[in-house]
Amino acid sequence: AADGLGSIAIDTTQLNMSVTDPTAWATAMNNLGMVPVGLAGQQLVTDSICVPGFDPSLSMMTGIAPINPMIPGMGLVPPPPPTDVPVVKEIIHCKSCTLFPPNPNLPPPSTRERPPGCKTVFVGGLPENATEEIIQEVFEQCGDITAIRKSKKNFCHIRFAEEFMVDKAIYLSGYRMRLGSSTDKKDSGRLHVDFAQARDDFYEWECKQRMLAREERHRRKMEEDRLRPPSPPAIMHYSEHEAALLAEKLKDDSKFSEAITVLLTWIERGEVNRRSANQFYSMVQSANSHVRRLMNEKAAHEQEMEQAKESFKNALTGILTQFEQIVAVFNASTRQKAWDHFSKAQRKNIDIWRKHSEELRNAHSEQLMGIRREEEMEMSDDDSGDNPSKKLRVDDSALAAQAYALKEENDSLRWQLDAYRNEVELLKQEKGQLFRTEESLTKDQQLQFLQQTMQGMQQQLLSIQEELNNKKSELEQAKEEQTHTQAMLKVLQEQLKSTKELAEINGHDESQANEINVLTVALVNQDREKNSEKRSPGLKSEKEALLIGIISTFLHVHPFGANIEYLWSYMQQLDSRISANEIEMLLMRLPRMFKQEFTGVGATLEKRWKFCAFEGIKTI
Repeated sequence: AADGLGSIAIDTTQLNMSVTDPTAWATAMNNLGMVPVGLAGQQLVTDSICVPGFDPSLSMMTGIAPINPMIPGMGLVPPPPPTDVPVVKEIIHCKSCTLFPPNPNLPPPSTRERPPGCKTVFVGGLPENATEEIIQEVFEQCGDITAIRKSKKNFCHIRFAEEFMVDKAIYLSGYRMRLGSSTDKKDSGRLHVDFAQARDDFYEWECKQRMLAREERHRRKMEEDRLRPPSPPAIMHYSEHEAALLAEKLKDDSKFSEAITVLLTWIERGEVNRRSANQFYSMVQSANSHVRRLMNEKAAHEQEMEQAKESFKNALTGILTQFEQIVAVFNASTRQKAWDHFSKAQRKNIDIWRKHSEELRNAHSEQLMGIRREEEMEMSDDDSGDNPSKKLRVDDSALAAQAYALKEENDSLRWQLDAYRNEVELLKQEKGQLFRTEESLTKDQQLQFLQQTMQGMQQQLLSIQEELNNKKSELEQAKEEQTHTQAMLKVLQEQLKSTKELAEINGHDESQANEINVLTVALVNQDREKNSEKRSPGLKSEKEALLIGIISTFLHVHPFGANIEYLWSYMQQLDSRISANEIEMLLMRLPRMFKQEFTGVGATLEKRWKFCAFEGIKTI
């Protein structure tokens, strides 16, 4: 923006207009960003007002909205005048032309809707003799011009470097432009400046919008990543090694919470099978052993809570005792023996303190009575016979511990018995005495499916090999036929040379030589026809016979032949499903009925098919 505005300030030698009204002249020149001549002071639009060295791409990185120099109050243009005050436009003198303002009583010139990112303006009504240099001289006062596209019909398109320069160019709409001092119609014209819709401007605007959208998506993604809760730790996959490590962690009280989560995940994943059942049972047993520890911890915490309650009750009792003593002191002070000796202010303070202490004492006494009532209710519940198990645990704790130990031993023996049973079943399964499990059945099904696919692939391979062998045999036959025809041509050429020499010696004429050439060509054609008859198979269906009849009739009425496209267009009217390739293959299979000739030279070279069955009959 600073670079563009730097070029706005033009040389004072280019302006020769006398200043009659300084205020109007300053308004007009400030709208155009020009330096008024004859006014003392600094220029109206200076580089210091603009942001020096402002980088437009800075807003993309920092999120700061780009500064629009056309916004009123930024210093580049004056604030918009009130709606009731018309804008005063003055005469503008340039080096090669003069711009006269429009009639202020006329309505302002109309403009189209501004396209997004518009940097290009349409300038119509130019003088016929206006050159590109004169147009640049007039409009470069609005800002840096990147391109001017002038037409022969008195209009042009001007593309500026920034968007705000377009608004300055729109200001010149309605001015009458006169070249020099000439009064010729070709040297004058009324300018009409309007927004132009250019693909380059729209492309740059779309690029900026996409960049802003990318930055916004990146910002939102960073914000979402910052606010997203952390992912839980990954659970490792089951293996014997990991199971052994997990069993050790389950025995450790500090790592029990982490290990029990992994064990639960493995069981939910379905990792328990016949082989791993023993390990999982031992881990579950280890988890069960922590129940007693947790109960002991709970009992310890309950005991701590009881002790805290007791200590709180004792502390509260002591506090209440002290409150009673303080209240007794206040009551003693209010007696007549001591009360008469206090002043009026002292008596008032003592009375206030006594009431406050009595309120606090009553509150603490009620709290202590509530605690005692709760204790009495708990004691009544313990004394009632609703829960005899507590009495048994209190009275017969030794017997309960012994019964629990016996239960643990029984569980361990049962676990060992299950382990032996699993080992026996695994051995039987390895020897093949048990039925196949579902896994083996699925493996057998997979093997059968793979065998079927292999057989199908082998059959396809065999069919491909057969086709390859057939192609090889056809290729060898074609090579043999080619060598045979080449040998026949060589022999015929030698015979031809010898007959020519004999004809020259004996003095025969050229007609005899031509007859010999015709005979040699006929022999070669007969040899080719024989080879084609060997290669060409017979007709396959009635459809081919019908096609041959129709094609023969069509080519018979076209004695000079027809190309394959013409023939196909005719046949398609009878059968729309037939293709040109099928017709050409059918004609090539019958060389004695149809022959192919080349007509034309160079770009007009064309292949034509002719009906030659009657020629074979004539030669016979």
